[in-house]
Amino acid sequence: MRAVLADDSALFREGAAMVLAGGGFDVVGTAADAEDLIALVDAESPDVVVTDIRMPPTHTIEGIEAGLRIRREHPGVGVVLLSAHIDTFHAMRLVDGSPSGVGYLLKDRVGDLRAFVADVRTVAAGGTVIDPEVVDGLMAQRRGGPDLTPREVDVLELMARGRSNAAIAAELVLSARTVEANINSIFGKLGLSADDGTNRRVAAVLRYLRDPHRS
Repeated sequence: MRAVLADDSALFREGAAMVLAGGGFDVVGTAADAEDLIALVDAESPDVVVTDIRMPPTHTIEGIEAGLRIRREHPGVGVVLLSAHIDTFHAMRLVDGSPSGVGYLLKDRVGDLRAFVADVRTVAAGGTVIDPEVVDGLMAQRRGGPDLTPREVDVLELMARGRSNAAIAAELVLSARTVEANINSIFGKLGLSADDGTNRRVAAVLRYLRDPHRS
């Protein structure tokens, strides 16, 4: 898989490039600002982009604006945003309307080399990854919506973290059948049918986070 990295810190770029290369990625280019990042994507057509949210010249939202532009102009390119702080607003901006091929990770996540490589690989393959700490922040803001039971919210939170049915059952000390029943109930309450395909789990999480009072 081909990757492009963007961060204004040369040290971070080099370190992240080494980590990804060690994980089997072909890092085809790095950029220090959003303009160079977009030019690299246009030229190299990578499978995935990993970029900091804050980039020159203002160090505010250049990275996310570049990520959103890449998603519009190159929908087949996965985008992983890195942030030094939890920012649920920007996490939702990235994933809103596109529940595949996106990721939002805290920079501390890069320290867990295996997890970081696995997360980038998931996004490159069309999956969605949201940092567990960001998920906690999003769910805390939305917790208590009337449509889902407390148990269903617990299940949904673990779905947001990418847990399988078996992992959810183990963590919540439930039977596999009970977990499946909860998930099917969540899908029904959020208006998701089998036609929504394999991304139903992600779509359910995003739909709930966007509108916890959905009837």
